[in-house]
Amino acid sequence: MKIDLGGKTAVVTGSSAGIGFAIAKGLAGAGARVIVNSRHQDGISAAIAKIKDAVPGAKLEGVAADVSNAEGCAALAKAVPEADVLVNNAGGATFQDFFQIPDAEWIRMIEWNLMSGVRMSRSYMPGMLKRNWGRIVFISSESGLHIPKEMIHYGMVKAGQLAVSRGLAELTAGTGVTVNSVLPGPTKTERMEGFMKGMAEREGISADEAANRFVKNFRGTSLIQRMATTDEVANMVVYVCSPQASATNGAALRVEGGIVRTIA
Repeated sequence: MKIDLGGKTAVVTGSSAGIGFAIAKGLAGAGARVIVNSRHQDGISAAIAKIKDAVPGAKLEGVAADVSNAEGCAALAKAVPEADVLVNNAGGATFQDFFQIPDAEWIRMIEWNLMSGVRMSRSYMPGMLKRNWGRIVFISSESGLHIPKEMIHYGMVKAGQLAVSRGLAELTAGTGVTVNSVLPGPTKTERMEGFMKGMAEREGISADEAANRFVKNFRGTSLIQRMATTDEVANMVVYVCSPQASATNGAALRVEGGIVRTIA
């Protein structure tokens, strides 16, 4: 299968590192014009340089905007008025005891993980419907299905992304627009690798051993018994954004190594 996104513009929020970076690289490799987004221009410039090294001839632009607030979302939409592909990737997790999470942190998580996707979809989806082609992907998490006790607020916003994604898909009936969610499990991002390195140093083991121990201790139902790579997650996203995925709509697609023990 050869995925060709030539002539398409793809906006990937939070794409200077981690899963977002891998998605931006994958979409660029498929020929899309990719908008790399982050809060800081330095991170964007570094990401673009790395993607160009990996994908010669890649069509890349950068927009520095903080999509965890309404002003940043508006700034990104103003800089890039139309998009054929939107990947709502911006967001993140914090490990925190439920009884120690203040209201401000709940609100921050909602704005960062959930409202960023709501606002960006509201900006770009009308144009997709008018042109009768488009792809919106929310990067959710298996934590949206199995709410983790160590980060209940994160599980809540990831479940919210699934609800928004499915609801938006209902608005696309009979069109060439699709809206889907992709659910990674534990993934080897730079942030996670830093966390694993600290754990490894404390316990006197290698970083790989620490990562495997984390999966076994916190996600014991994993069938692959390891963390996924960012490219493994990005491969699913690139497919969902492709013309070949035209019959996949309103779906929650898992890339979590079999952690979720269900056949549906």
